[in-house]
Amino acid sequence: MRRNWMREWYLAAGVIVGLVAPWPAGAQKPADFFRQNCMSCHTIGGGRITGPDLKGVTQRKDAAWLEKFVQNPKAAIDGGDAYAVQLQQEARGVIMPTIPGMNAEMAKAMIAFLDAESKLAKSQFAGGAISDRPLTAVDLALGRELFYGTKKLANGGPACVNCHTMGTVGGLGGGRLGPDLTLVYARLGGRKAVGAWLVAPATPTMQSVFRGAALQPEEILPLLAMVEDAARQGPAANQSSLVKFFVAGFGGLTLGLVLLGAAWRGRFKAVRRPLVHGGMRGEE
Repeated sequence: MRRNWMREWYLAAGVIVGLVAPWPAGAQKPADFFRQNCMSCHTIGGGRITGPDLKGVTQRKDAAWLEKFVQNPKAAIDGGDAYAVQLQQEARGVIMPTIPGMNAEMAKAMIAFLDAESKLAKSQFAGGAISDRPLTAVDLALGRELFYGTKKLANGGPACVNCHTMGTVGGLGGGRLGPDLTLVYARLGGRKAVGAWLVAPATPTMQSVFRGAALQPEEILPLLAMVEDAARQGPAANQSSLVKFFVAGFGGLTLGLVLLGAAWRGRFKAVRRPLVHGGMRGEE
């Protein structure tokens, strides 16, 4: 009797612990996971950004399909899944990346989370309010300062030019670690999508760099102004920086060789040739 009582007590304690701490210690909660990895491309009730609005997504496809898709979107597209291919086409050819940490357990939790958020009058991820006011020359000037780093970002993040370039970047261009941003406006789908990306970058590199150094709302619009200006001028503007780079590189190499030749003009060159030439002149 005592053994049965103890077993029931342990069972009850286990249920209570499960209710108090439903999510495993150290595991990321679905809301935090969505905020870190998904909100740069998706809203829940705020309309399309780069990817589709996820409100009611569990009504469009069953949970099993969704859980499989979010773990490896490219595999579904490569496998010819009609709905996955449709999603890619609607996203202007952009393929949803495979998200680190999106295993079977997280996929199941995320789909349940999306279903719950979709039932709310307004989800916490309905989308940030990126102002649609016309961007001005003042915005563009401030955007250049922030991009080049002549004006520091409020939270101490690095200047964009360290890793990125775009058509309007002068001199020898910017960094090449990240993608060229000249056409990012068209690639992601305009101000709303690029603004959402700046609010919550989704790539592992950007996340690690800007963790604890998020861009401020007053920094977003100026940077958008610079990206919009680059898109307006187009990729042709980017060619000049590449030409300058190669011309400067070739010119610098040539000048360096000339200077080295001049500096080592009196260096030891040969033994046999001067002796032969000297002997020939003596015979003459």
